[in-house]
Amino acid sequence: MTPLQSLVAAGTKLWLDSVDPDLIKLNRAQGATGATSNPIIIAGLLNTGRFDGDMKAFFAQGLDDEAVAWAMTDKLVKQAQDVFTGVWADTKGDDGWVSFELDPLLEDKAQTKNTAERTADYIALGKKWAAGHTNRMIKVPATPGGLGAIEELVAAGVAVNITLIFSDRQYQIARDAVYRGVQRVADKSKVKTVYSIFVSRVDVYTEKHVPTLSDAAQGQVGIVNAKRIWKMNKDFWADKGLARKQEMIFASTGAKKTPKNPNPDPTKYVAAFAGSDIETNPPQTNDDAQKSGKTFTKQVDQLPPADVLADIDAKVDVAKMEEVLMSEGLAAFADPHKALIKLIGDKRAALK
Repeated sequence: MTPLQSLVAAGTKLWLDSVDPDLIKLNRAQGATGATSNPIIIAGLLNTGRFDGDMKAFFAQGLDDEAVAWAMTDKLVKQAQDVFTGVWADTKGDDGWVSFELDPLLEDKAQTKNTAERTADYIALGKKWAAGHTNRMIKVPATPGGLGAIEELVAAGVAVNITLIFSDRQYQIARDAVYRGVQRVADKSKVKTVYSIFVSRVDVYTEKHVPTLSDAAQGQVGIVNAKRIWKMNKDFWADKGLARKQEMIFASTGAKKTPKNPNPDPTKYVAAFAGSDIETNPPQTNDDAQKSGKTFTKQVDQLPPADVLADIDAKVDVAKMEEVLMSEGLAAFADPHKALIKLIGDKRAALK
């Protein structure tokens, strides 16, 4: 059994944090059963030159740069969906999904729309990009505008991935909105939602902003935070009787180099969350896990010792952490989409 096979055998659904057709094929063979996309991933793919022919065809149709960005995203996500359609059918829609991220520019600092207007846009775009797709999941951020759209999208039968979650506060607002939407759905057997909790960014944050944490606690906050929310989610949905699982996605699972930890174990987060729900691992993280030779066993329900938890609870201001990480996260959300549109404009000029 390979390391990634052991991860799947432990109970983890392995999704790839990429829609690169070649990597999708490779990771599907290694046990991956879903995927996610975002503007950074799309820009990286278009930059390779492998999709210049597709872009030229869209240019010839008279599409502007932003429309080409969405057309290429749609095309690449759809190709990934096709690979996982069999998984979706075999699991009766509990797995085999590919996430499609809605317009990040709705959260741009230059955006003048108010929360209600942003919510209306998320609802309209979510319905638009979900229409006609069986195994496409719509990715909505846990911002005021995004959170406001969740109930309506779930009620409309859209599978939703609520992303950019850093705190139990965001998770609970998202989950309660989902549950209100569930009450309005006629066929509850088709409801599927996931909650993307970001992990490594939390540990980068605490090293910088909470330097007084003990050595045993530093580097564990992202794991503890995510595992606690995982438990809340598991307990909440346990008695709701839905056919499909409403799950956590453990996101941002690539171990990041920091001043205190310049050589992190690349499988740290893979191992920590093994055993339940979903890991969306970057291609390099899956590669590192596969080369590690490790056998992964269920760890998702294991927390550090009481003294470590006490140190974290005493020193980490979760509200402040959420505020800082959301600010950084939204910049990392909107800026890559602007870069993607610019890249397409550059490609248009070069391919003439």
